[in-house]
Amino acid sequence: MKSFKVLSICGSGTVTSTMVAGKVKEEMADRGITITTNTGKPTEALSLIQGGGYDLVVHTSPLPAGDYGIPKISSISCLTGIGEEEFFDEVEETLKSLA
Repeated sequence: MKSFKVLSICGSGTVTSTMVAGKVKEEMADRGITITTNTGKPTEALSLIQGGGYDLVVHTSPLPAGDYGIPKISSISCLTGIGEEEFFDEVEETLKSLA
């Protein structure tokens, strides 16, 4: 399976997005899926995606309207712990559908 590139977005583009990126990377590795991650804030999400060759964006903050051209999945469950397994299942299914 190919390696995927995932962008993690949070309000400030630092702490929460880094935590979520780490959780997603670790969980996908446990499921046999290799990903690389980068982080950013909502105001730069669209430009990062357009120039970065990303496969998926996960976000804890709302994303500005725009044509992202890739799947977007809310990762708020990584903060609350509620529905976290379902979130990881959705990430896995989405990445496998892109392979």
